[in-house]
Amino acid sequence: MTANVSHRAAVQPLDEFYLRQGRALPEFTEIAGAEMPEPCRSLLVHERDMTRTLEQFHGGAIHLRVLSSYRDGDAYWRESVLELDGSDRPVEFGAIKIQLGALPEGCRELILAEHLPFGGILNAAGVRYTSRPSAYLRFAMDDFIAAAFGVVRSGVLYGRQNTLRAETGETLAEIIEILPLAVA
Repeated sequence: MTANVSHRAAVQPLDEFYLRQGRALPEFTEIAGAEMPEPCRSLLVHERDMTRTLEQFHGGAIHLRVLSSYRDGDAYWRESVLELDGSDRPVEFGAIKIQLGALPEGCRELILAEHLPFGGILNAAGVRYTSRPSAYLRFAMDDFIAAAFGVVRSGVLYGRQNTLRAETGETLAEIIEILPLAVA
């Protein structure tokens, strides 16, 4: 599938990483949240903090494994996998664009250290924000995401496009969050 610009908007900022690295986007379809199977629906179709939601579901703390990152002025872009502490089992693949200038200095330092999930950093610092999913997505797993999850390519994955905003309405981050097959 060749994604046009308006179709690609549903997977921003993931599309930027794929474009930058010369990879073709995985096939994807926008779906209604109600079309997702459980437990994906419970994990994705909400306006709660994703870091806490994943930690509660998996019964443990999570950390970050960065696949690639770069900065463009105050924008920090990161493609990563969230993993369970202790087992390093993948619980989410994500692409995020963070507006560093909208965050306290201590948060910026922790983000750039590339170990802790963004939501966990915001929560620990007491930063108040809203989570607003704008699209629910079904993906055909591609080789890159399969490798990130440490599995053989096959199957359908579910995810969402989400925006985190400060109480002032300022955008803190735009995120694509995709769950592994093991959840489905």
